[in-house]
Amino acid sequence: MPESATSKGDAAGREAAPAPDPRRWQALAVCLVAGFMTLLDVSIVNVALPSIRNGLRSPESDLQWVLSGYSLAFGLLLIPAGRLGDARGRRVVFLAGLAVFTLASAACGAAQSSLWLVVARVIQGLGGAMISPQISALIQQMFSGRERGRAFGMFGTVVGISTAVGPLLGGLLIQAAGPGEGWRWVFYVNMPLGIVCFLLARRLLPDTPSASRVRPSELDPVGVLLLGAGLLALLLPFVQAQQWPGDGKWLLLAVAVALLAAFACWESRCGRRGTVPVLDLSLFRLHSYWLGCLLSLLYFAGFTSIFFISTLYLQAGLHSTALQAGLAITPFAVGAAAAAGPGGRMVSRYGRPLVVFGLSMVVVGLAGTVAAVHLVPGRGVAWAMAAPLLLAGLGSGLVIAPNQTLTLSQVPVSTGGSAAGTLQTGQRVGSAIGIAAVGSVFFARLESRNWTTAYDLGLVVSVAFVLGALVLALADVTVSRRARARTNEVSGPGPSEREGYHDDHPDRQ
Repeated sequence: MPESATSKGDAAGREAAPAPDPRRWQALAVCLVAGFMTLLDVSIVNVALPSIRNGLRSPESDLQWVLSGYSLAFGLLLIPAGRLGDARGRRVVFLAGLAVFTLASAACGAAQSSLWLVVARVIQGLGGAMISPQISALIQQMFSGRERGRAFGMFGTVVGISTAVGPLLGGLLIQAAGPGEGWRWVFYVNMPLGIVCFLLARRLLPDTPSASRVRPSELDPVGVLLLGAGLLALLLPFVQAQQWPGDGKWLLLAVAVALLAAFACWESRCGRRGTVPVLDLSLFRLHSYWLGCLLSLLYFAGFTSIFFISTLYLQAGLHSTALQAGLAITPFAVGAAAAAGPGGRMVSRYGRPLVVFGLSMVVVGLAGTVAAVHLVPGRGVAWAMAAPLLLAGLGSGLVIAPNQTLTLSQVPVSTGGSAAGTLQTGQRVGSAIGIAAVGSVFFARLESRNWTTAYDLGLVVSVAFVLGALVLALADVTVSRRARARTNEVSGPGPSEREGYHDDHPDRQ
């Protein structure tokens, strides 16, 4: 009788569990295409800047804002957009962002002046920011267990290749359409994809169960303003490092610290008064979350700056075409795409040590790239860089998706949008800081017109950021193992240790 009762109880529990959405993989495909578009536009414009300058007769400052305006708008709205998706429904915010992004892409392609293009790029960044955090939150909502790791692995593939494939795709479009008007197709290519994604998203994406109608005051507008101003003050001196001479610009960092401190105080006050803040500071009490955010910031500082200086070195230093430069860094994209899927699946078994292994591969690959630049002179260096960049790409695929899974593993689904927005804001901030730091070293060395030495020193700075992420991940693994060893000495191994789980295992909620 007891066994029968237990069996009945288990059966009832299984019947009560909600069935997974049968269209979840189709919905994920729509999310991934939209995510690819928004992340691709971070890098695809790089190879189009010379054509834009000639076509619109743009000054260099406007060309800088074509790049930084998108990134700044993207980074600043990520957290508010994530919070809005949690409150009003992720499907609704996703659709609104997709509409804004597609229309702004059309406006970019039709630009008749550099000011028009800069404004359209900022709006395009706002649309991308509305889309991006909803993707991670929808994965949290639609998938669980090993399926969630697999879904994040697929998303990691998109993140890993979108930045790397941008210069290659941009070079192909410009070569096909011609240098005069080819830059416009860098933006027009988003229109058919955006329209198809919008129609499919309306039909396939699920509603958010916890969503309800909210007043604007409930979205913490003061917190949004303080956070936006703080991030803007933090990013501006890095993004404008080459345009603003003198050291006065670094005073903005003190302003950023003051604004972000005021933001933290305001958010704590909201929590005590029972108001839902734009950023739940309690998330940073989760070890896996704060560690993953910091690791992601450091890694993206090194990861994205690699393509920045590689493209400059190959095009300006070795006089390669935009297409040739894009082809040269394609092995990294191929490696990242190949490893991201398996990485998303393996993280449920190996946990943080998998990230350590991936970071080690990236460091070795970048060191091999430095060696290739010295061993092979002239344009042949592009072929010599292929193997080490492929190794670095494989390592990157084992970093981005697994780290994202581990970072969000303990986050409640109800706050998944804002948590994902915070994580991706860290990635954008890291990218801006990394490009500024690497670029300052790179351009300082170019005063002597020594392209090889400049590239070497730039890569050293990129590797330093990746090494910082590696040291952080190693420290976490070491501390976790020692803590488990002490626990086992006192009470013996628990179920999680016997099953091979780690403290940061993605299925441990």
